[in-house]
Amino acid sequence: MAAARQIAGPCQAWPEDSAFIREVLDRIGDKWTVLTIGTLSAGSLRYSDLQASIPGISQRMLTQTLKHLERDGLLTRTAYAEVPPRVEYELTDLGRSLVDAVTAMVGWAAAHHGEIAGNRAASELAGVGRARAAISASAD
Repeated sequence: MAAARQIAGPCQAWPEDSAFIREVLDRIGDKWTVLTIGTLSAGSLRYSDLQASIPGISQRMLTQTLKHLERDGLLTRTAYAEVPPRVEYELTDLGRSLVDAVTAMVGWAAAHHGEIAGNRAASELAGVGRARAAISASAD
């Protein structure tokens, strides 16, 4: 008789809600979400200022990210009745509760990007998994 498998990791703590929790993790772990929350942590910004502050984000992706964050209650969108119209985005209390985690992830990425780049370059040369085994076998 086979031994029962032990389930490890955070998923064991919330089996009933795991699908929705994974969906939330997908939203808050997305690179554009992380950069948007990190950028808004300093205060409210207009759309154009937000876009200028996040290099590489397209208008479509920023719009989509902002809509998802607003839907999930992580930021508010305030439209002012002015000419020209002005719209500002600001983190809610729920959104601000993510700032420390986002700052930690961004800091980790900045601190370790060189090491990861080196690992990627080494992997390109040596291969990974089956590719590495094939290279090793052909070298023998």
